[in-house]
Amino acid sequence: MRLIFVTLALIATSAFAQVAPPESITVGGTGRVTLRPDRFTFNVGVQTVAPTLDAALNENNQRVSAVIAALKKAGATDAEIRTAGFSLYPQQDYREGKLPRIVGYQVSNSITVTKNAVADAGRLLQTAVNAGVNQASNIEFRNADPARGRDEGLRAAYEDARAKATLLASAAGRTLGRALMISEGSAERPPQPYPMPQRAMMKESAQISEVPVEGGTEEISFTVTVVFELR
Repeated sequence: MRLIFVTLALIATSAFAQVAPPESITVGGTGRVTLRPDRFTFNVGVQTVAPTLDAALNENNQRVSAVIAALKKAGATDAEIRTAGFSLYPQQDYREGKLPRIVGYQVSNSITVTKNAVADAGRLLQTAVNAGVNQASNIEFRNADPARGRDEGLRAAYEDARAKATLLASAAGRTLGRALMISEGSAERPPQPYPMPQRAMMKESAQISEVPVEGGTEEISFTVTVVFELR
């Protein structure tokens, strides 16, 4: 009976030694890829003010329709133009001791243009200005394919993690083994806006030169967390 008990104890000890997890080190790595954007988005709008609601709305509708028609003629498709916002507010006269009195109406209608051709950004923006827009917010440049640069970025992130782990293992008098686990972080895609003044851009002449814009570059960051075996 004692021999059986000793044998079972040895088997249990041996099994525990086999399943015991290896010593490890956990590090994070970052890979960055710089790309030239291939998509742009800009917002433009028309604001009109008139003594009556009908007058303000009709003028706004006509001017926005003219802007959309001009953009389509310049090469923007139906899918690349969408309504971004619409607002209608009464303008009121406030005088002490009297109830507010409506003296007019303000109508605003804005549209967003998105196109996968950065070279067309300045031309289409100027087309909108020439067609009658008097409001603009900003222009942003992006990459149409969210996976663009992913392979290169993830490889760079892993190599960064491995380099850190190798240095730390060497400092501790150890050597680095195989990767036991890899966890991917989310890619950061910071926007690259081209700011435009938040003011009226009144049409002065049909011969206004093209708005100068530059797409620049976009930096995409990829992160990974890797667990390496220590030997």
